[in-house]
Order: sequence, then structure tokens, then C-alpha cells
Amino acid sequence: MAGPRAGSGPPDTAAETREAAMTASLTRRPPSRGRALAGLAVFLLAVAAAALVGVLSAAGTAQEYAALRRPAWAPPSWVFGPVWTVLYVLIALAGWDVWRRRGLRGAPLALGLFAAQLVLNAAWTPLFFAADRRGAAFAVIAALLVVLTATVAAFYRRSRIAALLLVPYWAWTAFAAALNLAVWRLNA
Repeated sequence: MAGPRAGSGPPDTAAETREAAMTASLTRRPPSRGRALAGLAVFLLAVAAAALVGVLSAAGTAQEYAALRRPAWAPPSWVFGPVWTVLYVLIALAGWDVWRRRGLRGAPLALGLFAAQLVLNAAWTPLFFAADRRGAAFAVIAALLVVLTATVAAFYRRSRIAALLLVPYWAWTAFAAALNLAVWRLNA
């Protein structure tokens, strides 16, 4: 007796179930223009909220940061604002691109990692600046780098453009982690 024809009826194996789910997510219709713009606004606001945590917790700490011993390769303080402004826009666009292509159901791991890295990003500045906890800040930025690496990999499987948008952020975070470690060690 011959088995059922491929594609007729419900999937028989876990692999077929995964394949069916992947096919369904690949054939997802893109959101309407209005919904896509609303989604972009949500991603921009989420990233802006993380940035605002950083701005508020670093307010009034410029003199303190200037007084810290820093490595010779540390950039001047004025560089951070413009760099982070560009990076935050890229971060929002990357998250939005994955959501726009796959939706929340089509990329739960990728978007969950995106949210986790955003929380870690927001947690770093208060620790480094407001709380003067350079060691704890280094632990957070190291975790951020791990989660961000996983985010880039997860995004790459869904949108190479989104993954590429995160590469400058990854590079800057790696640099910031090295700077955090150096400042912590020089001022211990």
C-alpha cells in the first residue's frame, strides 16, 4: 500500500511541520503602507526610549567622564552623540525591516533578541555613568555584544539588509566594550 502523496494532508514529521511553517512565513503578505509606517514609528519610538534612558542617565556627567583616565585611543566626548544618533536610526530600521518582512510570528526569535539587546543597551549607560559601576557596565556590554551577535545572525537569516544595518552598531559596541574595560582598569 502506497503512502500518502507529498503535500496532501497534514504534515507527518516535525521536519515537514517546520517546512510548512517556514513556507507560510515566506509567503506572508507584506503589511499595508499605513501599517508599515506605523510599525516603523513603533521601532523608532522603542529605540528612542532606549536612547532617552542613556541621555537622561548621562546628563551632567561630562566633567566626571573628562576627569577619568582614558586610553590614548579613546575618542573625544563630542563623537559619541553623532555616532549614537546614526546607530540608533540604523537599529530601528533593521528591526523594522525584519518585522516588515516576517511579522512577529515569522521572526519571534530574531525580534526577541532585538528586544533583549535594546534592554541591555539601555542598561549600560546608567551603570557606566550614573552609578559609576564600570565593572557591572562591562558585564552588561559584554552580554550586549553576545546578544547582538546572535541578533545579527538571526536577522541575516531573515533579511541580509537588516543584518548589514546592524554591523556598524556591532562594531561600535565592540569598540565601546574595549573602551569600557580600559576605563575600568585605568580607574580601579
